[in-house]
Amino acid sequence: MQPRADGLEKTQAKLKKLLELFDRKANLLIFMQDHPDPDAVASAAALRRLANSANLTCSMVCGGMVGRAENRALIDYLGLNLRTIDEVAPAAFDLVGLVDTQPQTGNNPLPPGVEPHLVIDHHPIHKATRGVDFTDIRSGYGATATIMCEYIQAAGIAPEIPLATALLYGIRSDTQDLGRQARKPDFDAHYFLYHYANLKMLAQIQHGPLRHDYYQLLFNALRHARRLDHAVFTHLGRVENPDMPGEIADLLVRHEDVQWCLCTGVVRDSLLLSLRARDVNRDAGALMHHLVAPRGTGGGHNRLAGGQIQLPSASAEAIAEIENWVYARFRAALHIRHKRSRTLLKDAQ
Repeated sequence: MQPRADGLEKTQAKLKKLLELFDRKANLLIFMQDHPDPDAVASAAALRRLANSANLTCSMVCGGMVGRAENRALIDYLGLNLRTIDEVAPAAFDLVGLVDTQPQTGNNPLPPGVEPHLVIDHHPIHKATRGVDFTDIRSGYGATATIMCEYIQAAGIAPEIPLATALLYGIRSDTQDLGRQARKPDFDAHYFLYHYANLKMLAQIQHGPLRHDYYQLLFNALRHARRLDHAVFTHLGRVENPDMPGEIADLLVRHEDVQWCLCTGVVRDSLLLSLRARDVNRDAGALMHHLVAPRGTGGGHNRLAGGQIQLPSASAEAIAEIENWVYARFRAALHIRHKRSRTLLKDAQ
């Protein structure tokens, strides 16, 4: 199956420029998000595959731990050796690239002063991206994995089973099984990859075992969750797993009476925020940017967004001050007049 007709010309032209960028280069350093999700992991693996076909060696960098069980299982399945920025020297690489993230967005470990040579992403374009040599930003796509699938197809590469499985999972994950912001390119890529992927392995990755502390954190999140009209919010306190605010937000926004969910947690010296929406008339990414500015960075899509605010200190008072500041902006942005919240669960204390 070839890439769809309306995207074939653009993808082939982009691939030609990408291969020209690879020409006479020896190595590529690929940056992902601080805490990469399946879309980022799969996209990085696909970019590595393209670079390897041009005889480049690759290293992959993320900024922190991979907490979500499914994401760790995917990385293990692909056999990826993810490194931290402390373990590499960007100056030692001929090329530096970003996938599923962009420069100066606050969610990746790209050091200040390091200029990337290529950026491939499906999020809205960031100002700092415009000066990069090679860019492919398609905000109309549901996943970066869809873009990378088109590159693989345009290059005439039959994807190996692990890569196809990862790309399929990346698309499914970022579009919630093609139900959220999926467009025709995502459906076409999904159909193409389906014939190469190991569906049994995909199921094992998606439904792998969860650690005991996951359930303890889930219990605490539900116990402390509070309602304000059509919105719910909860704070997880200090957590080791940076993916937990997003997991909890994914769960709580499904409540039948909830249109918005904001979940926060402290990871090292930052307050992480995850925002989810079922309100089709609002943009979660724009709202997140409003919630954290000017203290932090954030962004996302119509239905989901993330952000981070650097904490001035580790004291409970400093954390509470920033939380209250965020929640006040959250209420105001959603035009919630009632200031008194109530527990989400009747028996919660």
